[in-house]
Order: sequence, then C-alpha cells, then structure tokens
Amino acid sequence: MDKEATMPMAQQKTVVLYPSPGVGHVLPMVQLAKVFLRHGFDVAMVIAEPPAGSPDFRIVDVDRVAASNPAITFHVLPPVPNADLAAGPGKPPFLLTLQVLERYNGELERFLRSIPRRRLHSLVTGMFSTYAADIAARLGVPVYAFFASAAATLAVVTQMPALLAGRRAGLKELGDTPLEFLGVPPFPASHLVGELLEHPEDALCKAMVDVWRRNTDGTSGVLVNTFESLESAAVQALRDPRCVPGRVLPPIYCVGPLVGGDGTSPADQGRGERHGCLAWLDAQPEGSVVFLCFGSRGTHPPEQLREIAVGLDRSGQRFLWAVRTPAGTDDSAFLPEGFLERTKDRGLVVRSWAPQVEVLRHQSTGAFVTHCGWNSTLEAISHGVPMLCWPLYAEQLMNKVFITEDMGVGVGMDGYRAGFVKAEEVEAKVRLVMESEEGRVIRARAVARKKEAAAALEDGGSSRTSFDRFLFDAENLDKLLGK
Repeated sequence: MDKEATMPMAQQKTVVLYPSPGVGHVLPMVQLAKVFLRHGFDVAMVIAEPPAGSPDFRIVDVDRVAASNPAITFHVLPPVPNADLAAGPGKPPFLLTLQVLERYNGELERFLRSIPRRRLHSLVTGMFSTYAADIAARLGVPVYAFFASAAATLAVVTQMPALLAGRRAGLKELGDTPLEFLGVPPFPASHLVGELLEHPEDALCKAMVDVWRRNTDGTSGVLVNTFESLESAAVQALRDPRCVPGRVLPPIYCVGPLVGGDGTSPADQGRGERHGCLAWLDAQPEGSVVFLCFGSRGTHPPEQLREIAVGLDRSGQRFLWAVRTPAGTDDSAFLPEGFLERTKDRGLVVRSWAPQVEVLRHQSTGAFVTHCGWNSTLEAISHGVPMLCWPLYAEQLMNKVFITEDMGVGVGMDGYRAGFVKAEEVEAKVRLVMESEEGRVIRARAVARKKEAAAALEDGGSSRTSFDRFLFDAENLDKLLGK
C-alpha cells in the first residue's frame, strides 16, 4: 500500500515549525521536522533572525541548512523595526532578542494566513518563541511548544513563578543553597540559569519567566527532546497536580532523542568529505579516546587551555581535542612547549570544530569532556559515551547535576564552580573514567542508556508511541477548533 493511500489526511496538512533563533534550537527542530515528514505531513520552518550581533544566538546559515533538507520548506521572516529597542547602557542583549521576537508576531501571522486554514495542522514554537501562541489562538490554530532542553529543565522553569512570587530579593543571594523542585535532584541556587538569579522585578528576569511560562500556559502540549526512561521523575512531575498548584499543565510528549549527524549539524553543513580526525580515530583501539569539545560558543582563556593540555599530557590517555582558539591568540600559543611532539602518537588537536556526532558514534571514542549542552548530552547518551561534565553557561550547570546524579552517566569536573579547572583534576578525572572501577560502572551505565534511547525510537517504543499520541490529540483538537 502506498503512502498516499495510508495517510490521505496527513498529506493535505502542513505543520509550521517556528524555532527559537540560533543553531542549538534550529537544528533539533530540523530533526523534529523529519519526524513529521515521515508521518506524511508537509513541513514549513519559519525563521526569525535575532538582532544583529546578538551574542546569545549564533546566526544560522539558513541556505545551507535548507540545502541539506530539501523536503522542508524554509521561510525567513522579513526584519521587523527595532530601532526603538536598541540596547542601551546596561540593557542585556538577550532582553532585546526577546523583545524583537515578540514583534515578529505580525509577520508570522501574515505567513500563517497565507496557508489555507483547512491545510494548517498546527504551529510548533520553540522554547523562546512562545509569544507566537497569541497568534495561533487568534487564528484558531492548535499550538504546541517544542522544548529543546531537558524535561528536568522544563520542570524547573515551570515551577519558577511560585518560587519567585513574593520575593523581595533575587535568588543570587542564596549562593550555593540547595534548591528543591518536584521531580528534580536538589542543586545549588547558583546553578540556575543566570537570568533567573536576578531580582524578580528585573526586566530580563521577568521576561525569561514569562517566555518560559508560555511553554505550558497557552499551548495545547509540549514536545520535549528527551525519552521517558531517561527523565522519568521529571516527566512524572510535569504530570503531577502538585507541580503548579491550581493549574493543570498541558500534556507532555517525550519524542526524543532527536539528534543530528546526517548533514544538519554545523560541522556537517556543506562538507562532503570525511573529516581527517575520523581517519585518525580509525587507527585507535576501541573505546580508548577521550574526546574534548565545548560547543559552538564554548571558549577558554589561554591559561585554562594550557591546564587542559598539561592534564591530558600527564594522564597518558589518547585524546581528540577540538579547540576554539581565543580571539587574537596564536594557534599554538596556548600549548605548553613540546606538547604536540610528546603526544603525537596518542593525541590529535583539531582547530575550531570537529564532526561531533560522528566522533561520538565512532567505536574508538571512550569518553566525552563536554560543556553539557542538551544537544551534546543527548548525542553522548545516544551513542553510549560517558561524560566528563564541564558546564559553562545557561542551563548547562543544571544539566551537569542531572547527568551525574540522576542519569548516572558522567562525573563532574569540580573546578568549573570556581571558573578554573586545574591540570591535576583533568588528569585525575580522565583516568577515573578511563581506568577505574568507578569509571567502568559509569561506562556500563552509559551503554545501558544508549540501548534505552534506541528502544524509545523503535516501533512501539516510548517516544514513537508518544508522538503518535500527540498526533491523535492534535487531530481531535483541530477538529474541535474547526467547528
């Protein structure tokens, strides 16, 4: 039986995906688009560009992503006037970004109206583009949020308004006092997303709380890039009436892990040839290489890079290190004298980028030193690679707690709390994961999580079933709104 015969309704429907700006949000949404495509839907992805020079979102090369994904229709919204919002002294750039995103509602509405309502299945927003829910409500279009971070993070930000209510001071004053949220391991207050530590009346703090509240207030459900067995406590908390007393949250659909590695990651885009580091990995023993990579925004000062190099040198372990050289620094200025020569038989330093998913998938990779971004975390879990956690910013500090204490697939590089990891710790933690009995247990647990992730995406698996449930609920809601 052909596709048209099995899915006649889906072929007539278009799903509009409206991700938050930035590579780390757009690319997971591309993976979600592929799930919709497999179910027979047309997919249009709408891109709103952040303000020029925004440090919070790395601009996406839409043409390159579109060329890699011809089955998806990409539409870039025309720029909106924002001169009156220009950042002034002390105005956080991220606040400007959120204000500009809200102004894009008019252009988004024009685009949605260009699609016949009978063909429009739903609008799926990103975690920071949730202002669009107001437009969907006005047009009578079902709207859902796609939360590209952990379910545990969603549980935290959903409970934040209650924590901040009535406070006369910011949470920053709590320092490392443990915070407790339903469904989440206790973690230091200092590990919250930085904007949430400010005074509750601070403009950016209020904007962040509001934009995250909209993920579960004003949408008909939340698609989360996770799988149920990985974060069962957090998912159950989001379904618990105690999570937000007095309010019933919309359904939570765990549809992950949605990860790249097929031409949609920044490292893959426009590069047809196989990266040289993969050939180097081919020559290494199975599970013997420590991979170090800190994401698209992860940089360290030269003195920290030297400590990493010394620690790797002393550890005696094989390593593949993707280094983003600090601006204005000579390529080799941060490396100790003789480092490359001493480690040439067991190490490889790669400038700027490496094909992360392919490296994590490679049988020679045995551990991953990571900044704990959620995309990187899911990639490591999907390929059974234990993590050495070195969070840098945003929700990564919380992710470190989830990875080490809840999921049990990593250990922390404790120096991150002081902003500097010494060579001694790099050496000790690398050896712990690669050589010790504790490391063996963590590696075994990582392999088990890999099997769980694969099972979730199989026919009848939890994430497949969850997405089917979402489609069923969405179809019934669309019929109700269409009456």
